[in-house]
Amino acid sequence: MTRKEVCGHIAEAGIIPAVRVPSADDARFAVTTLLASGLSVIELTMTVPGALGLLAELSRAHPRLILGAGSVRDVAMAQRCLDAGAVFLTSPGLIPSVVEFALKHGITDIPGALTPTEVLTAMQAGASDYIKIFPCAQVGGPSYIKALKAPFPDARLIASGGVNQKTAADFIHAGAAAVGIRQELIPPEAIEDRNDDWIHELSQRFQRIVKQARHELAPTAVPMP
Repeated sequence: MTRKEVCGHIAEAGIIPAVRVPSADDARFAVTTLLASGLSVIELTMTVPGALGLLAELSRAHPRLILGAGSVRDVAMAQRCLDAGAVFLTSPGLIPSVVEFALKHGITDIPGALTPTEVLTAMQAGASDYIKIFPCAQVGGPSYIKALKAPFPDARLIASGGVNQKTAADFIHAGAAAVGIRQELIPPEAIEDRNDDWIHELSQRFQRIVKQARHELAPTAVPMP
């Protein structure tokens, strides 16, 4: 899958679930449940035990899954994730060497940033796909995204950290291209109990919220059926 295709899938989805759970079995359940719930763009964090092996397994087993590697902290890890089948990389902070690696290998990279200086540095390093603003809620939430979009109108920002059912629409309205969601979409209790219905319901809710918020931004928005 090309970098352009991956970016297109992210743009269409508007939601990137972040799977950070205690075990590979938990992660396998979370990923397959999210995929069955209509969310095909998923981030598997490298903090999950056995994450690389699971990344390779899931990539082979589910061709329509757009599976990325999260919490990538250096080039060596980026290479291992790429070899295992990751089609995009995300990091909690800005790591210029990983951005350069992604550009060289034609893979989508989503570096983390928080301040205007970090956003600008990411853009200057070549991060033209997406930039993840993390942790977003702790520094102002939607209003912070709106403030960043003023000097960086062309930056495709992903709001991550503190996104929930009450704030997801506000982040989209503020200018976020997508939202990253973890526990509010993948509750620990649902993972522990293997409650796929709970995750399915949350997935449907968030998809409706993002779709409606985007519709409301359209210049000629009309009531949705």
